[in-house]
Amino acid sequence: MLCLLVGIHSASITYYDRLEFMTFGEGILLGAVQGLTEFIPVSSSGHLVLLHLLGGPTSLDLAIDVLLQLASVLAVIIYFRRDLLRLIQSLGVEARDEAKGGRTLLLALVAGTIPALIAGLLLEDVMETVFRSGATVAVALLFGSALMFLAERRARQGEALSPRKGFLVGLFQALALLPGVSRSGATISGGLLVGFSREEAVRFSFLLSIPILLGTGLKKLWDLLSTGLLFSLGLPLIVSFALSFLFSLLSIHFLISYLKKHSLNIFIVYRILIAALIFILLV
Repeated sequence: MLCLLVGIHSASITYYDRLEFMTFGEGILLGAVQGLTEFIPVSSSGHLVLLHLLGGPTSLDLAIDVLLQLASVLAVIIYFRRDLLRLIQSLGVEARDEAKGGRTLLLALVAGTIPALIAGLLLEDVMETVFRSGATVAVALLFGSALMFLAERRARQGEALSPRKGFLVGLFQALALLPGVSRSGATISGGLLVGFSREEAVRFSFLLSIPILLGTGLKKLWDLLSTGLLFSLGLPLIVSFALSFLFSLLSIHFLISYLKKHSLNIFIVYRILIAALIFILLV
């Protein structure tokens, strides 16, 4: 991530030069942070900014950030493999009730992917520069906290899943392209606001992450492969990827278990504290 270095690095340091600077220690730290914070609604971007301000890694670029997200989405695929298998099977059977449910979920996921896909294509360059500063991420942390607070206070459960509701949750996912908002926080909040039960909102949030994170991760992987830079990063990137995968599995299991009995309030308070700390360190 560029974090506070956007606008501070000289123009002579190119995008790909920065990618070559990740050390083994940075790989360990960044992989752990990414895995722990990608799905828990506290914002991985906010924590990586905080790491930089505290003297931690400064070389993580958006391409590496997205590659670590690829490890996280692999964890989602492994964890929800049975759900994904049912989705595939629902396409090849007659329209029984269980098949209809699978098709409805699939259509909702497709509809929910559209807003973030369009926003990502239109705003990719802006996201790689302007919106990755420390101050912007801190503001986004507060915005995401307000969204989660609203969802907890205005949630109405009992609504059935539909492509329309999937699209509405997808709008929240598009908002989360702003670093600091938290994709999981935004989509879980969106699910609660459109009437999903807490468990359904969490499940849909994880499944909805797959198309976007997988697509952007594979694109960045191809970019690094085509330039040969993937191999120059070597062992640090492998270690970082593996840790991101393992910690993502742990965080998925934790969040599902936690939100069965608890609200988002603890994450709201935590995010506000992180935002405040970032602002203090920026002064």
